[in-house]
Amino acid sequence: MIAVPLTADTHHLFSDPEFQAMNNRACLINVARGEVVDTDALVRALDASSIGGAGLDVTDPEPLPDGHPLWGRENVLITPHTANTLASMDELLAPVIAENYRRFINGERMLTEVDVEKGY
Repeated sequence: MIAVPLTADTHHLFSDPEFQAMNNRACLINVARGEVVDTDALVRALDASSIGGAGLDVTDPEPLPDGHPLWGRENVLITPHTANTLASMDELLAPVIAENYRRFINGERMLTEVDVEKGY
């Protein structure tokens, strides 16, 4: 499962060499950003049966155009960038938001600060 931010270091993090190193039963799941996966390399890996399948909540390009080779494959599940649900997000984020608020009003560092230099 890929869950990384999109930065210069993670652009096409998964491309031909990574797919060739994977087991032919492996399933790539991307919930990060579409550009983290080289889509053309993914199609080549699927065509060659180098990997078993893919689950994509994000794609590059997004949305995939009609007729794209990823559409209609039995071993590819594509969701419309909404794999999470509001209920699950509330459950996960509420404690973090509350703790960040507490830290903010007390002048402390928040849990989820962004490092502008790194891009996330």
